[in-house]
This record gives sequence, structure tokens and C-alpha cells, in this order.
Amino acid sequence: MTVALRAQPAATGIEIQHLVNVSGGKDSTAVYLLALESGRSFRAIFADTGNEHELTHEYLARLHERTGGPRVETVRADFSRQLAVHRDYVLREWPKQGIADEIVQEAARLHEPTGNPFLDLCISKGRFPSRMAQFCTGELKEIPITTQIVGPMLKQGPVLQWLGVRAAESAHRARQPRFNRHESGSMLWRPIFRWSIEDVWAQHRRHGMRPNPLYALGMGRVGCMPCINCRKDELRRIADRFSAHIDRIRRWEDVVSAANKRRSATFFPAVTDPTDADRPGTYSRIDALVAWSRTTRGGRQFALFFDEQPGSGCTSDLGLCEAPPRRTKATAARTSALAAGTSPNFEDTPP
Repeated sequence: MTVALRAQPAATGIEIQHLVNVSGGKDSTAVYLLALESGRSFRAIFADTGNEHELTHEYLARLHERTGGPRVETVRADFSRQLAVHRDYVLREWPKQGIADEIVQEAARLHEPTGNPFLDLCISKGRFPSRMAQFCTGELKEIPITTQIVGPMLKQGPVLQWLGVRAAESAHRARQPRFNRHESGSMLWRPIFRWSIEDVWAQHRRHGMRPNPLYALGMGRVGCMPCINCRKDELRRIADRFSAHIDRIRRWEDVVSAANKRRSATFFPAVTDPTDADRPGTYSRIDALVAWSRTTRGGRQFALFFDEQPGSGCTSDLGLCEAPPRRTKATAARTSALAAGTSPNFEDTPP
């Protein structure tokens, strides 16, 4: 599929600054390659949440070497101020609420920056994000990109952000416009909006560019590992292939639990058993959910909270998170084959 590219809106005479948002996923990489084809100067930006797989960081760090395009810049959110404010609140207000002093002191001690944006955000909020309270995308991606990159660029002139959003990804994304203004004042463009997944892989082949290796390792999406909207099969694959990331989530649950007065926080808001659905707060920790992910039909099943509630996952206007694939056995096999390069038309990645 081809896309008509224009350097700037007609008759303005004003030079447009182009910014490509990349995540390490197939769609944003296709847009990066499309920007290269346009021949115009652009910047590429990645928001490091602290919850990605190391292969994604390695892939983005070498993207400019493999394509001849611009180096991907990285932004990270800083929650030092929020942690300090909440620590003061803990020390001032929790004793008034009858919270035991040892709990107050431990929680206050944990309100120090850890160096990991995702964990710092959860400590400052006293909880993990969820499908119905998905503050992660805005706090970890949209705000730092807007304040650290887009804001300064806007002082120099108009900004056009290129987004790797496709209508076929989800009903929510299908309702988005191809072109609109962001609240920051920048313009948003979704150049591959009408592309199919086959068009995306064809773009990679055209440039001899292999996608993020996580696809070939069975991952349906390659952003956060895991994403709070993770599906059962995704969680099972992560646990089987990347157990260190499950270990990390287990440690995070311990820290965030100790940093809030409920003394409980789970990465996934999932009830431990369908019979517990009427008992608020009975949520499973990561190990229980991993065990659930390995059950089959007819076995003991866990009811994932985000599968039962309204909401469509990430609703950021910037489309900064990769949507989960609409998987069937046939499409899953085809996607894995394309990502692994087993298609006869898939060229090798340049060194």
C-alpha cells in the first residue's frame, strides 16, 4: 500500500518539524521507514517506561544503524516530585487515620526514586494501573514526550507527529481520525491508518528490515512486558520464555504493597477464583496468575478482571502502546512466520 506524503500543509510556507513516535513494534517501525522514504528530515522518539524487554531497547538502539535514519532519542518520566509530595502526605495524614507507625515509616522510606519510571509511578499512586484506570500511558509516555520533546519543538515552529496507528488494530483506533490536532498544539498524523498487517510486513521486507526479535519468540506485541492488558496466552509465553520479568513483577508487587496503607497491590486486578468475585480486594498476585495462564479448558480457571469489565485498553490519542493482535490460529502462525523471516520474500537484516 502506498501513502501520499506532503511536506507541509498547503500554502503555509512554514517549515514543519517532523517527529516519529517509535515503540519498537512493527507498526511504528513501518512508519519510521515511511518517514525515511519521504526524504525529509525527522526526529524519532521513544518513551522508556522501565517495563520493556531488553531486546526492545537493543532493537531501537540499532535502528539508525540498520536503516541510515536518525538515532532514536529516549525520554523517561521523572516522579521525584510526586514521590516527595506523597511521602509528606503519608507522614502527615496516615497517623491521623490510625495507621500503625511501623507501616507509616516503611511506606515513607519507600517513597524515594528507584530509577525505574514504572515502579516510581506505582509507588506514588499506591497502586498499579488497570484497564479502568490506565494512567500508565499518559504518565509514562504521553506527558514526557510532550513536555520534554514536543513542547520545546513547538517553540521553534509547527510540529507534525507521525503515529503508527492502524484502524484494523481495534474498534477504538478505527474511530480515530487520520489527522487531528493534539492538545499540545502539535498535529497528529496516522499515515498507515488503512494498512493491513500484511502491508506492515511488506514495508519491513522492502527495506530488508527484520522486526523486533520478540515477535519471532512468540510475542503478539512488544511494548511493556507484561502489559496490564496482557492476555492469558501472552502471560504464559512471558512466564515460559522470560521468567526474569515475572520475578521483577513479583518484587514490584512487594514494594508497592509495602508503600500503601492497604498493604496490598497486585499487577493484575484479577480475582483468585470466580467465587471470590463478590469479595472486593481479593486479588491474585503474579504467581497465581501465571499458574492460571497455564490452565486449559476444563481446568481450574481464574477470571481476569480486565476481561470482564468495559474499556478497550489504551485510549491515548497518540496511540503510543501497541494494541493486542486479533489472533486466530491461522493469523498467529502467519504473523510468527513473517516475523521470524520464514516467508520466502523476507530479506535478511542489514548488519
